[in-house]
Amino acid sequence: HPNNTWASTLTVADLRKMWEPAAQGKITRWNHVRPEWPDRELHLFGAGVDSGTFDYFTEAIVGKEDASRGDYTSSEDDNMLVQGISGDENALGFFGYAYYEENQDKLKAVAIDGGNGPVGPSPETVRNGTYVPLSRPIFIYASLKSLERPEVKAFLDYYALHSAELVREVGYVPLSEREYALVKQRIADRPAGTMFKTHHSTSGTSLETLLGGGQ
Repeated sequence: HPNNTWASTLTVADLRKMWEPAAQGKITRWNHVRPEWPDRELHLFGAGVDSGTFDYFTEAIVGKEDASRGDYTSSEDDNMLVQGISGDENALGFFGYAYYEENQDKLKAVAIDGGNGPVGPSPETVRNGTYVPLSRPIFIYASLKSLERPEVKAFLDYYALHSAELVREVGYVPLSEREYALVKQRIADRPAGTMFKTHHSTSGTSLETLLGGGQ
């Protein structure tokens, strides 16, 4: 909430203390997280359990996918989360960046310290991998067999060519021109498996590195 003057930054440890299963019924006030924070109720909002955002958030923050306290206000509708947080001075929540961007006049973004100092969310910090561990890549998948079909190959070529403009329309952060070029090359080379064989998805490793264009 914009009137929250004490929690301008949060560490991953702070978030874990709020959201881990053991916090349920125990971490219920802001000063339970940090003693110097005010003795006010802590009201949490977040994505529903069927959401990929929930899966990623719990893995990145708690350390295990789907591990979360259950006594928070959840919704699959991010607009409902925006409404709840913007109407409650004691609220904190997580949801997709696009909904924050659309409602910056009603919300306050908290900078997250993932180990290298606090970093706020922005298209730049998401793109360059410094907003860790809460920025994540979104993938589509095609089997090698399906890529033998010309219509599937044509779709992926179109996807790689036009993604930047389409992604902006839905409020996501597009890749760089260099990264899109590497995506096109990956489609052409058709390697099997994930790019995250040696890196975890919450590591902050740049997509350019994962795509084979950096060290």
